[in-house]
Amino acid sequence: MQCHYVMAVPSMLSPAVPLPDRSGPPPSVSLSPVAPPGETVPKLLVRRGVISEAQLVYARRVQAKLVSDRSVVEILRTLQLLDSTSLAAALREEPPPLRLGELLVELGMMRAGELAAALAIQKEAGIPRKLGDILVEHAFIDEERLSETLAGMLGFPFLMPRYEQLDRQLLQQVPPKLAARGSFLPIAVQEQRVVVAFADPLDAGDREAAELLFGRQLRPAIAPRQRLREVFERHRRGLRRGPAVEADDSTVVGLVNTLFDEALAQGVSDIHIEPMKDCLRVRFRRDGVLTVQRELSLDLAAPLTTRIKVLAAADIAERRRHQDGRILYDSLATGRTLDLRVSFYITLHGESIVLRLMNKPGALLAVEDIGMAARMLQQFRDEALATPSGILIVTGPTGAGKTTTLYSCVNALNDPETSIITAEEPVEYVIDGITQCSINPKIGVTFTETLRHIVRQDPDVIVMGEVRDAFSAETAIQAALTGHKVLTTLHTEDTVGALLRLLNMGVESFLIASTVTAIVAQRLLRRICPHCAGPYTPSPEEYRRLGYTHGDLAGAELQSGRGCAACRFTGFHGRVGIFELLLPSEAVKEAVMARKTVTEIRRLGIESAGLVTLLEDGIAKAACGQVSLGEVLKRLPRLERPRPLFELRRLLGDAL
Repeated sequence: MQCHYVMAVPSMLSPAVPLPDRSGPPPSVSLSPVAPPGETVPKLLVRRGVISEAQLVYARRVQAKLVSDRSVVEILRTLQLLDSTSLAAALREEPPPLRLGELLVELGMMRAGELAAALAIQKEAGIPRKLGDILVEHAFIDEERLSETLAGMLGFPFLMPRYEQLDRQLLQQVPPKLAARGSFLPIAVQEQRVVVAFADPLDAGDREAAELLFGRQLRPAIAPRQRLREVFERHRRGLRRGPAVEADDSTVVGLVNTLFDEALAQGVSDIHIEPMKDCLRVRFRRDGVLTVQRELSLDLAAPLTTRIKVLAAADIAERRRHQDGRILYDSLATGRTLDLRVSFYITLHGESIVLRLMNKPGALLAVEDIGMAARMLQQFRDEALATPSGILIVTGPTGAGKTTTLYSCVNALNDPETSIITAEEPVEYVIDGITQCSINPKIGVTFTETLRHIVRQDPDVIVMGEVRDAFSAETAIQAALTGHKVLTTLHTEDTVGALLRLLNMGVESFLIASTVTAIVAQRLLRRICPHCAGPYTPSPEEYRRLGYTHGDLAGAELQSGRGCAACRFTGFHGRVGIFELLLPSEAVKEAVMARKTVTEIRRLGIESAGLVTLLEDGIAKAACGQVSLGEVLKRLPRLERPRPLFELRRLLGDAL
């Protein structure tokens, strides 16, 4: 949800284009579906002359050949036989006798399975709730699209009001308690009648309240409820109506503690506190995806930032430079200690704060549990972990789980006969039996200085938190050349990209070829919720994006989550690791020394080193129902055309 305001249809309020007269009783349209969706809208389009009968027959034939659940209206639009303007005009002129869910399915704005899930939620609620509210709350559909659909269906104008363009005198006529509901908003006076935007113009109570304030001859329109609330909140702040939220010590302390307790209880990985133009937004990252947790008054921005700076031992007087810090928070609600890494970033509207919740020792995984496929895991243990020297690199973007994988390797290597020493910034896992150093530049314990001394500690295994520059890359290479085993991370897209990154740091190609023994690239995808998973059929578009035909996915048991209380109605619960393992063969080493292209090195890795790409591992995990195909296409790089599923299962093993 954004905190700025735009007018979607500015001409709606222009005298040159008067609003249609909808002052009478609202159309009789039900907003709760009870019957399966049919072909009401396509038949209406034929009746209105928007499409021909022959075009409808052709669209039905195309629909019959598709394996995906696509509506006739969707197909007509894909075939360019129907445009949005003609469709909206037809719906305005002759509102179809459909209930809301049926209309959304027929228009292709949601699937029949999603409608069934929303109806189930509506039934489980136990109290009467409108279907539209459930669809928006559980992210089945965007509120703006829903409002647009209702506007076209009911024949009302659709507006996205902007505070600066409204009549303030009209706004002042709305009582504060009524304004807080965000049910309707007076826009302007047009031809001696007040234009009022409703979140639901069919709500008799809202309609009656608006008529009492602005007269029975008002002109109704439709706008998203959240936008109406934003405008009223902006108006309230401008007039300073009602008591502002107190920003005293106890309130701020309690608010910060509540945020930390909620993050701990919900298992989030990051907390984002972001000053916007009109509000202070708090978002939680759960399973790799950010969701809005709450919005606060801007009055709380300064005291809340100060409180977090005090906890993080940062400079509370410094508001012009970026800062970092660390917080150890003892939660009274859960009895647990929370370790947070804090970043303060200067923006146009104030200081943005991001808190990373660090994993605790109890979350340390064994190598067998990180999620590698059976044969890939066997190769990794035998040809990467078991080697006495060389460099093992774990690569991927921020938040891909590199540190978890790195420390699962450290845990596997940890025994009384092995000396393991680390240089980390900061220490994220505390492991008994190894020597760990946390970098602290404030007292002179820098990464560079630590690496100079680390080899004097007689280590067998050296763990470098990250290869970040030419010096750290050179240190890792020299340690590997002298018989040490080095474990480290990089930020690159895939395994071959790690080789290129080392070359760009100025490391000689022959040194890379002789010391790098294994590279693991990884991502984290959201796991399908086991409580609401159901069979899924890919669309032709998904086949096209994969470069597949139907036969290439033969034997796949694809799933998708429909949403339930256990997964907060997202369809996902937890995350799954997706991996790419490169064990450089002689052909790959020669290509690196010859400085071949990335494409050529990747091809040689696939042909001679048994490389299975991230996309292929994701497809294999989707085929056994762990992740959705949509997640695979959205979050994994598509650099090569993937091999058919039967070939991937041969390479990875059946136990995924």
